[in-house]
Amino acid sequence: MRISTLIRILACVAAIPSLSPAQDGIATAEYGARRDSLAAAIDSGVVVAFGAREPVRHWPGFAQLPSFHYLTGFDEPDAAIVIVKRSGMSVATLFTTPVDAMSEIFNGARATREQIRNATGLASRSTAELRPFLESLAVTLPLYVVSDIWSRDFARADTMTYGRSFVTDLARAHAGMTVKTADPLVFRLRAKKSGPELALIRRAADISVAGHKAALCAVRPDAKEYQVQAIMEYVFRDMGADGPGYASIVGSGSNGTILHYDRDTRTMRAGETVVMDVAAQYQGYSADVTRTLPVSGKFSPEARAIYQVVRDAQAAAERQVKPGAPGRSMTDSSNATLAEGLARLGLIESPTATYDPPTGARCASNPASCTQRSLFMPHGLGHGIGLDVHDPAQYSLAPDATMKPGDAFTIEPGIYVRANILDNLPDTPKNRSMVARLKPVVERYKNIGVRIEDDYIVTPSGSEWITRAPREVAELEAAMARGGCSRPVVP
Repeated sequence: MRISTLIRILACVAAIPSLSPAQDGIATAEYGARRDSLAAAIDSGVVVAFGAREPVRHWPGFAQLPSFHYLTGFDEPDAAIVIVKRSGMSVATLFTTPVDAMSEIFNGARATREQIRNATGLASRSTAELRPFLESLAVTLPLYVVSDIWSRDFARADTMTYGRSFVTDLARAHAGMTVKTADPLVFRLRAKKSGPELALIRRAADISVAGHKAALCAVRPDAKEYQVQAIMEYVFRDMGADGPGYASIVGSGSNGTILHYDRDTRTMRAGETVVMDVAAQYQGYSADVTRTLPVSGKFSPEARAIYQVVRDAQAAAERQVKPGAPGRSMTDSSNATLAEGLARLGLIESPTATYDPPTGARCASNPASCTQRSLFMPHGLGHGIGLDVHDPAQYSLAPDATMKPGDAFTIEPGIYVRANILDNLPDTPKNRSMVARLKPVVERYKNIGVRIEDDYIVTPSGSEWITRAPREVAELEAAMARGGCSRPVVP
């Protein structure tokens, strides 16, 4: 990066006013109400949830597990909480690492029992007492376990956690113990965001938008992807965020067609697009924002055409967001718009065209997975956000599968034209005919990746778009032309 460009970027970022400090939006009483709601969901039993462990190498740094944070607000490592429900009454106890003068030299002071009670309202005991405490109860009461996992996406695969090993060993020693999962109960509670939670999500969204506006300074030919990442993450920390809410994705050229590309090492070239899936986490709550920019400041005709189809698909989904509407309506509307646009460009044979997928695909039970559209849009339309960037949402868990006030989620359609997208399909007559027709068009649009992702909150009267970074073609090009990399003051 040239010195003159670096000076321009730093001057732009330095001119951005800092946020005024925000008070922690979650009161102690709300954490207590969450535990009461969990206890109310079981007849009688013992609930145990484990927090995150002390990092072995202290890189990455410590971050509390979402479900444990949701139930306690306690953000020290190696802790656990036990909730005992009997005769309609419940009592919660926190188990923590005792204060130790030698370990404090390396890791800092641990909260005392008095400090824990003042901060959380919970009585506490030493972690050394956890197993005997559970053994005294769990033989006669069922044990409900809150998995110590980062995301429900990995609930089945994450088999080697500390908590799972602890419970497995405990159950092996007590053959009569009944062990059940409490994850569905906690996920249903987490799906509906409270007013204070929504305020923290809005703050994370505001900071994320600021980072995306600052990135307009850094995107240019011959700059590195990691320079864009660095500017955005600097803004996040400067504005009081915990940092990025997930691994920052800055993918230019062909990297923009890789959904979870996060190496961010390539040099951006003139005429390309760059996909920036980067967002902030604030007091544990993460936003999730993606913008796609023209590296040269103006979209090529091919990139502009792809971009507009994606934006139209996002707008179609947005129109479905309201309380009581089926969550599926967003996906159906977006997919229909994507299919029509792809057919118009000649990238698929028709809006309803299908292909012969690899062996094992279930076209009967999941017809969308066998459409030609799915070749270019292979992921889901969106997901909930909150303490995890893929947090539960009510429309995905509620029996009626509808959106409700307190839902916070993303809408993120995309089109990814990988250069080899048609090369590894089953060799069938149908696919050969499709490839012959589509290959020249794929050649024209190859290596263009476009994703546009925004965050929304369902309100009693409708919806709220909370990630208001520029996203229309004209406003993006105008902002880049004037070096429009300032960010607004966030109240």
